[in-house]
Amino acid sequence: MSLQLQGVARRVDGVTCVRDIDLDLEDGSLTVLLGPIGAGKTSLLRVMAGLDAPSEGRALLDGERVHRVPPRRRRVGFVHQAFVNYPNRSVRQNLAAPLERSGVDARRVQERVEDVARLLRIEPFLDRKPAELSGGQQQRTALARALARGEGLLLLDEPLVNLDYKLREELRFELRAIFERGTHTIVYATSDPSEALAIGGTTAVLDRGRLLQQGPALAVYREPATRRVADLTSVPSMNWTTGRLDAHGWSVEGAAPSPRVPAHLTGIPGGELRFGVRPHQATLERRSASDLQLEGRVSLAELSGSETFLHVDLESTARRRAWVLHRPGTEPHEPGETVSLFVDPAHLHAFDPAGRLLAAPGS
Repeated sequence: MSLQLQGVARRVDGVTCVRDIDLDLEDGSLTVLLGPIGAGKTSLLRVMAGLDAPSEGRALLDGERVHRVPPRRRRVGFVHQAFVNYPNRSVRQNLAAPLERSGVDARRVQERVEDVARLLRIEPFLDRKPAELSGGQQQRTALARALARGEGLLLLDEPLVNLDYKLREELRFELRAIFERGTHTIVYATSDPSEALAIGGTTAVLDRGRLLQQGPALAVYREPATRRVADLTSVPSMNWTTGRLDAHGWSVEGAAPSPRVPAHLTGIPGGELRFGVRPHQATLERRSASDLQLEGRVSLAELSGSETFLHVDLESTARRRAWVLHRPGTEPHEPGETVSLFVDPAHLHAFDPAGRLLAAPGS
């Protein structure tokens, strides 16, 4: 099942939720809508599902305007953040419901129910009611019911956001495998960049109702088109500083200038630049003589057992800049502690003053 969005806008009570969206989803494709709260993800999913008509443009499901297709013919599954199951029916009956409404014969319904229950590991719970299930089991049931038809359009609106961390990680891995072997056209909405990378497929980055960039998940992560996309594809957000590039070499604010320009920065326009580095690529250890060295003071060390997020205020003659370092393991640091940060110049993203990407590491 294919889906095309052509100049789609959606307004509610005079407020524009999404504007001028163009997307082309091929049959069997996987698209991840990535954006913060308020980006327009749910509004766009509702248009895709035919629950809302676009205020402008067209949403075409296999060439037909989706909101005009009778619900029984749409073959659209929608999984919400909350666990939406029929409370008075067993898990088996929940899974069977969409098939029975579509007129599938009883034998095929039973086969399909058992297939998706096995796929999502809820076979032991088929005769229980949703209230007798854990949160993870309830969400598995909601996912299984949406998958039961075996084909069509499957829309998932941050389906793992209400689950605990361990369960999210487990289901994220399972969903990737399910998506790869399935026959659905899938749109998966999330505000978590790590989840977008883990799910894969095509990433479409949304912000304030606009589509900022789309492409293969890894390509969007590696080459964000703008500073805003760079921040939305990094957790924590990318660290930023200013610098210059000219005939005499290049420099980063707070670090010693160098006549040797990194290879990926050669050929870009000179002048003032904005440099970004992801939190896991700034370190407390010098690894090469060419590393940039920046000085700062610790403001906070967030310890989470397996990792530490170290917040550092950089010292410079012009201004203070807050950076976050993503460190493996547990590293206690006291507020006010002076530290030196090191960055390999090859890891820097360069943007022009307007925020457009000029050069990315490895490009």
